[in-house]
Amino acid sequence: MPRSRVPWILAQLLVPLCVVVACTSAPGAAALPGGPDLMKRSAEATRAVKTVAFTIATEGKPPVPVKHAEGSLTRQADAKGTIQIDVLGSLQELAFVLTGDTVYFKGPTGGYQTMTRKELAAIYDPSAILDPDRGVARLLSSASEAKTEAEEAVGGVDAYRVAVTLPQQVVVTLVPGVNQGVNGKVWVDKATARLLKASLPLGGGANSGTVIVTFADYDAPVTITAPAK
Repeated sequence: MPRSRVPWILAQLLVPLCVVVACTSAPGAAALPGGPDLMKRSAEATRAVKTVAFTIATEGKPPVPVKHAEGSLTRQADAKGTIQIDVLGSLQELAFVLTGDTVYFKGPTGGYQTMTRKELAAIYDPSAILDPDRGVARLLSSASEAKTEAEEAVGGVDAYRVAVTLPQQVVVTLVPGVNQGVNGKVWVDKATARLLKASLPLGGGANSGTVIVTFADYDAPVTITAPAK
């Protein structure tokens, strides 16, 4: 065989080999972490959180009383924000401040009224979100059938999207009124393993929709004090 043809023959052999390697090692194809391990790491990361901002929103008509809520929370179980809640078919919006054992709340008009934290818990207690035994950490550690599906950005933050099955008794702590287990999705920050978002499909037929919970501003300074009377 003429030596001049050797490079050409090698090239013909290497080209398909390179194609195979490229196809089987495409960026991200084998880089996704296992779902159960990711849920474990995310639960551990959440237990160390000191403060967080949260938003609860609904799409469609999920059978839950809380239609929208947003605010800030601290590890000491203090919280402040606003909430829209369906009371006997009427949508009411309230501002709230939780500090110590006292809950301050008011509607669009008038001043603040008070109730105890125990009384609020019968309706909805957002401060439970950071409770390691009841909130997000428990939600993540209770997730089953976790499967990492893809890499996606949430609010400009790189994250892993994970399909999960969540038990009703844990979901109801974050979203009151839930009476079923949920096959949902969660998004976990690639860098910190903290939970960024959860999508929870609920209900059926005409009374169905999705509750979307998002988290941001982890460990940002938050000051919560009783409102002036």
